[in-house]
Amino acid sequence: MTSNQPPLWRRAIAELLGTNLLVTIVVGSGIAAQQLSPNDVGLQLLQNSTATVLGLTVLILVLGPVSGAHFNPVVSIADWILGRRSGTGLTLPELGAYAAAQTVGAVSGSVLANAMFEVGTSISTKERATTGHLLGEVIATAGLVLLIFALAATKRGALAAPAVGAYIGAAYWFTSSTSFANPAVTVGRMFSDTFAGIAPASVPGFVLAQLVGAAVGLGLLLILFPSAARAADDVVLPHSAERAGSR
Repeated sequence: MTSNQPPLWRRAIAELLGTNLLVTIVVGSGIAAQQLSPNDVGLQLLQNSTATVLGLTVLILVLGPVSGAHFNPVVSIADWILGRRSGTGLTLPELGAYAAAQTVGAVSGSVLANAMFEVGTSISTKERATTGHLLGEVIATAGLVLLIFALAATKRGALAAPAVGAYIGAAYWFTSSTSFANPAVTVGRMFSDTFAGIAPASVPGFVLAQLVGAAVGLGLLLILFPSAARAADDVVLPHSAERAGSR
């Protein structure tokens, strides 16, 4: 990571807060959807996905200038891998801090959503790990990684917030898994036995599928945009000490 980036502690707080609020949005809107439309699963998914699209877009805009708004360990891992090719991107200690912050944020986001709706925090019983769901996670994650890093490589990072929000919203519907595409969010959603939850037995398969998807996405990226590694510092949004107001 280049020296003009905000200090790591500030970036870690942004990643923790962003992932916390993302999971709060996903789980909270899922609980609200269950309560508002108890007999219509399709409408529940529409309500859940709409809130997620809008909320994620806003979170990227607000926190992106501080940490890049990864909110996702596979994005951070991909950033680290690409950066090794050009001396940019996250360092290994920064990757660890990002992933830890994202995971803590995700778990606390589920707890917060449960508390707002006065739903007890408990481990989900919603099994999801079918073959089709796992394939859906590979596709969803590959597309997400390709989108984010392609935007950075072509200097269109300013479009990341609406583009990522739109992609996740679409992937809710075109993937069988409803597009978790995020190991931290997957772990966090395990702590809410509601519409958006996932059973612990399904988590390892989902995380493995997401890692495979990230590898596929990176492979496609390097085929289509060979110079993408040089833009690792600008993922998801360009972020610098000047933009983050550290002076």
